[in-house]
Amino acid sequence: MARRSVIDVFRYLDYRRYLADYYQARKPRGFSYRVFSRAAGLKSPNYLKLVIDGERNLTAAMATRFAEACGLHGEGADYFRELVQFDQARDDASRDAVYMRMAGFQRYRRAQRIELAHAAYHANWYMPAIRELVGSPDFEEDAAWIAARLLPAIQPREAARAVKLLLELGLLERDDDGVLQQTSAVVSTGPQTASMHIGNYHRAMMQQAADAIERVPAWRRDLSSLTLRMRGDSMDRLKERLTRFRRELLEMESEEVDADQVLQLNLQLFPLTISGADEDTPSARDAGTAEGDSP
Repeated sequence: MARRSVIDVFRYLDYRRYLADYYQARKPRGFSYRVFSRAAGLKSPNYLKLVIDGERNLTAAMATRFAEACGLHGEGADYFRELVQFDQARDDASRDAVYMRMAGFQRYRRAQRIELAHAAYHANWYMPAIRELVGSPDFEEDAAWIAARLLPAIQPREAARAVKLLLELGLLERDDDGVLQQTSAVVSTGPQTASMHIGNYHRAMMQQAADAIERVPAWRRDLSSLTLRMRGDSMDRLKERLTRFRRELLEMESEEVDADQVLQLNLQLFPLTISGADEDTPSARDAGTAEGDSP
């Protein structure tokens, strides 16, 4: 009978963490790096340690050998190979594609319910909008009402699913009377998927901003951009000022009384050119080009 893994690989989003935990789980029974190498048909007695420490990556063929040496079979072995690809993907698009395959495993969906809720929160623009809408004085916990109140409107089933996920994530809760209310919980996810989820969130919100050009009349929006010529070391100073500005807006929001509308503000700061080697390039006093549609 084939040996099976002593731990559940579907609980992991990091194959190196899985291998480290697998090693520690078997170590008290006389297991060693050398024993693993023999099981995987490896010449190097410490190859497993090098992989765990991030000093070696795994090819597709090697991932199969590692899965077999760990006692993974069928879907478990397939999932382990996807984990390896997920870790070694070179861009978010590739990681997204692998993540979707990982999420297709039923055992993954059982083991990673909260992780999937995080993914849904960051991928769907209306999740944070509904969370904020709950704080409105006229809020109604009715899927059809919520769906129709959003701009653009969504399906009632999407609204109902969003409320359920927000409750699972602890971003909404019910008071003693069963009424929905916001919590002060912060949306956070594991380091393996954080950058991917955050990237998906920003892409979703930037798409909403682009759509607003056609969907929302000019008098109800303010879309603007600045193209600046500054020193290469000015980025940190700009980011600090943007951070202060965001905090000011959050303080402003906390002082609002009977707020009845949810707004979205996107701030993007990124370079359009490569910074020159000379630190004495023109500074912030050099005027840039401004474009906007403010009234």
